Amino acid sequence: MSNNSSNPAASPQSADSARVDAQAQLLDRAAGTLWGLAAGDALGMPTQCLSAEQIAEQYGRIGGFVAANDEQPIAPGMPAGSVTDDTEQALLVAELTISGGGSVDVHELAQRLIDWEARMIARGSLDLLGPSTKAALTALQQGVAPEMAGADGSTNGAAMRIAPLGIAHPPGTQLIAAVQRASLVTHNTNIGVSGAVAVAAVISELLSGQQPTAALDSAVQLAEAAESCGNWVPGATVAARFRLFRPIAAWVDAADFPDFLARTVGTSVQSQESIVAALLLFERFADDPLLALSTAANAGGDTDTVGAIAGAMLGALHGTAVIPAESRRLLSEVNLTETGVGRIPELAAQLAELRQRAQEQRGEVQRGEAGGVA
Repeated sequence: MSNNSSNPAASPQSADSARVDAQAQLLDRAAGTLWGLAAGDALGMPTQCLSAEQIAEQYGRIGGFVAANDEQPIAPGMPAGSVTDDTEQALLVAELTISGGGSVDVHELAQRLIDWEARMIARGSLDLLGPSTKAALTALQQGVAPEMAGADGSTNGAAMRIAPLGIAHPPGTQLIAAVQRASLVTHNTNIGVSGAVAVAAVISELLSGQQPTAALDSAVQLAEAAESCGNWVPGATVAARFRLFRPIAAWVDAADFPDFLARTVGTSVQSQESIVAALLLFERFADDPLLALSTAANAGGDTDTVGAIAGAMLGALHGTAVIPAESRRLLSEVNLTETGVGRIPELAAQLAELRQRAQEQRGEVQRGEAGGVA
């Protein structure tokens, strides 16, 4: 009979060390998720709303942070490394997730988004609310109930800011509920909710230790389960289109991938295009974050959102190593304090703490159920 007391793997010290290592990894991956989101957003900032041909003509090939030129239709003249609405709204959702103990208050989210746009207008920015979010908040201000304000929202606005929920919640049905609540006021449709669930679930699965292929498999299944959420609107689903293009993407050369995304998959604000493009980018270039994000920036269309979503998933996989330390410093220095970029380590730590608390509560429930079995 073996003596467990002499087995280092079974010692209390070893168990404590393993817990410390797991906690450190979670903190690093949580922060990496938000840094990756900001980096993908900033890389795509100068090329958003441009075609691939226009990007090549005006910038050559984007391979790092580049300032927007004066002809940029949304962000003219913005410095290299500047983030857009994707990062700012994601960090806003992070704050609300933390203050709500893992749940986003829909009324507070609506007001914060209205206030955010007002600040952007005051700064002279053209980077304002997206079509679904703008329509929903206008309806809300006119007295429409929150659950109905976003009844037509099927674009990618919910998905672009959903990463904090993927950090704060372990995978499962509770994640679906949290994402639906966060999407309710602006994107309360089967397409809007399930697309956001796909993004949050990939992040959550990666933070639980899954590898990219398994994380995507599980996330697609959860997204399919979420297709019954919200108001039904016609249109293909994110999960179905990802399953369709997934085997094709595996055979597309890296040099041809921007064209594949732009001309075949699509990179518009529609969830079925931009979210699918980000999922495909993540899987195809999981081992090369810079190539993945620069591919998004060069593909044209909604480049900042595709980059932000892919970057968040890549950060959940690689942790803070998703971008070099000097890139993190640049992002912190370039962006205004009110964007929240400088608070990424703090916000990530608080989101990770929520996740640990949720895991502990789930464990207690499972132990209680096991103990009640005769």
